[in-house]
Amino acid sequence: MSVDGWNTVLVLGGIRSGKSEFAESLVADAPMVRYVATAPEGDPEDTEWATRLATHRARRPGSWTTEETAGEPRRLADVLASAEPTETLLVDDLGGWVTVLLDPEHQPADDVATIAELAEAIRGCAARVVLVSPEVGLSLVPTTPLGRAFTDALGAANRAVADACDAVVLVVAGQPAWLKPTTAPASTPSTPVTATGRHAVAADQAAPGRSAAVSLGDAEPTPEVQLPEVLTHTPPVAPNQEPGDPWAAPTMALPMVATGLVIQPGMELPMPDEYAGPQAVDRLATLDVPGAGLGVLDRVVGFAAATQGTSTPSAWGSVRVLLLNGDHTGGASAGTVAGESARRAAQARAGRGALARLAAEAGASLQVVDTPAAAPIETEPALAGEQVESALRYGWRLAEQAADAGVQLLVLGACGAGTEAAAAAVLAATAGAEPPAVLGRVITDSGEIDDAAWMVRCAAVRDALHRTRRSPRSAKDVLAELGGGDVAVATGVLLGATARRVPVLLDGPVGLAAGMISRDLAGQARHWCLLADHGQHPAVRLAADVLGLEPLLDLRLDLGEGANALVALPMLRSVLALAAALPVHPSLGGDADPDGTDEPAPDYTDDEPAYPGPDDTDPEFVEPEPAGPGPTRTGADEQAASGWRAG
Repeated sequence: MSVDGWNTVLVLGGIRSGKSEFAESLVADAPMVRYVATAPEGDPEDTEWATRLATHRARRPGSWTTEETAGEPRRLADVLASAEPTETLLVDDLGGWVTVLLDPEHQPADDVATIAELAEAIRGCAARVVLVSPEVGLSLVPTTPLGRAFTDALGAANRAVADACDAVVLVVAGQPAWLKPTTAPASTPSTPVTATGRHAVAADQAAPGRSAAVSLGDAEPTPEVQLPEVLTHTPPVAPNQEPGDPWAAPTMALPMVATGLVIQPGMELPMPDEYAGPQAVDRLATLDVPGAGLGVLDRVVGFAAATQGTSTPSAWGSVRVLLLNGDHTGGASAGTVAGESARRAAQARAGRGALARLAAEAGASLQVVDTPAAAPIETEPALAGEQVESALRYGWRLAEQAADAGVQLLVLGACGAGTEAAAAAVLAATAGAEPPAVLGRVITDSGEIDDAAWMVRCAAVRDALHRTRRSPRSAKDVLAELGGGDVAVATGVLLGATARRVPVLLDGPVGLAAGMISRDLAGQARHWCLLADHGQHPAVRLAADVLGLEPLLDLRLDLGEGANALVALPMLRSVLALAAALPVHPSLGGDADPDGTDEPAPDYTDDEPAYPGPDDTDPEFVEPEPAGPGPTRTGADEQAASGWRAG
C-alpha cells in the first residue's frame, strides 16, 4: 500500500472522477486483496448498470477475492472487525452500501446507529483498509424525499468514516487532493522493534492496527505475535544524483513509474568488494592461532569481508528471518497434510516451534510472510503475470524494510506445501535438470517413505514442463508458469537485498530456486548469497552447484527451511568474531604482549628445581582428606602413611 504510516484511507470523488481506479492503485502492491462489494446487482434490464459492474470486475487482478455484503448492510462492520492484520481490504463503495441500507427490505432500521457501528469497526480494524465513497455534498439539494434521504444518509456516513480513517483523499478529474492530512503522505518504512523479556508491540511507533516485528530473544511466546506489513518505499535521491537519472543511487534503487518498481532483466546491481574478501582470507594466515586455522570456514570470513567492504569484518549483529508461507496446489503438494503449512506459520508467529526457538537462541527477529497460493502447475500457470510483478515488488520491499531497520543478515526460508516440486520445476526449466533427479523422497509424519506421493509429484512436474514446452523461459515467465508466489517473493527479496548490500543466508529449495531465477534478472545477486548446509535436498545440491555456492557444512539437517541455517549461524558468528579479535602472530611482526601488560614472564632457568625432589628440604607433605565418601582408613593404613612420611 503506497500510503505509508496510515492504516485506513477514505477515497472520495464524484461520478466518473477516477476514485475507484485511484483506490485500486493504493493496494496494487499488496500480494492479496479482499474486495468487498457493497452494491446490489440492480435491475436485470438495466444494461448500463450491468456494464459498470462488469468493468469493475474486469479491473480486479486474479489474485483478489471478492466478498458481497449487499444482502445485509450491517455485515460490513462485522467484515472489518474480523479482518486479520495481514489482510488488505478494498470496500467499494459506501454509496451502494447506503442504498441497500435505505432499501425498504431493511427497514425499519436505525441508520444512525448502523453508520456509527461502521465507523467504530473502522477504528478498531487491524487490517489495511481502503474505502471508496461518492461525494454528493457539492451538488444541489435533491427535489424528492428519497433523494434527500440518500444524500443525508451518505453525507452522515462520509463524515463518520472520514473521522475514523487515518487519511482522506478527494479525487477530482482523476487528480487526488489530500484532505487528511493536508499533504500527500511521505514514504516512511516501518521499523521493527526488538522486544526484551516478553514479545512486545511498539504501539507508540506503529500505526493503528499495525504492530512491529519482534525479536524472539529468550522471551516466553505469547499466543499471537503480529508482524509488520510491508509498505511502498520511495528510494531517496542521492546527494550527487541527477533527478532524471534513476539508476545513479548508491544502492542502485530501481526506477519508479506510476505502477511502482520496475524489475526487469539485465539490472546492474552492486557487487561485493572484490579486494576485501581475498585480503581478509590472506590475513587469516597471519593470525596467532595454535593450529592450522579455520579450514573451510575461512570462506565465511571472505564472504563477510566482501559484503561489508573491509578486510576485518565483524560478526553479524542484527539478523532477520523471513519465513515465506505459500502453498502449491495440485500434484506438487502430494503427500502433505492439509493445513500443515498454515499450522507451521501460525506456530512461528506465536514464537513456538523449532524455527522460533532457534531464532530466539540466535537473537534474530522472525517475520512470517504470506504469499499467493500457486495453482496446479500441471494444468495451468502457477500465477498470473500481474501477480508475479506484485510478488517481486513485495519481496524487494521486504528487503528494503530490513535494510532500513539496520538488519545486517537475512535468513530466507519457506514452509508452504509443494515447495520441493515447484523448485524442481524451476530447476528443470532453468538448468535442464531431470525432475526425478532433483525431487527428494517424500517423508510422512510417521517417518515413512511415501513413494506413491513422490511419483505424483514427479508426474506433476513432468506434465507442467510438457504444458510449457513452447513457452518462453525468461525469468518472469518461469515464475508465472512454474514458480509460484513464494519463489517470486523470494526472488524479489534477493534482488532487493542485493540493491541494499544486505547478505542473504539461503536455506532450502525455495531460496535456491529464487537464486536461479534472479540470475536472469541481475547476475550480481548470487554473490550476496551464502549457503550454510544443503540439508540433503537434491534440488539444493544442483542449484548450489550451478550458482557456485558451495555449502559450508555437511550436517545433513532437515529441520525445515530457515531452521537449518539458524543452527549454523552461531558457529559462523563465532568464526567472524574470532577472526576479528585475534592478533597477528609475533613471528610475523605482531605484538608479543597483546594484552599490554608489563609483567615479566616467569623465569624457569634458576638452579632451584621446579618441583621438590626426594632429597630437597621442603614442608611436610600432608595427604589431603577425600572430598567425598570413600573407603574407611584402618589402623594399618595410618601406620603405613606415617612410615612413608617418616621415610
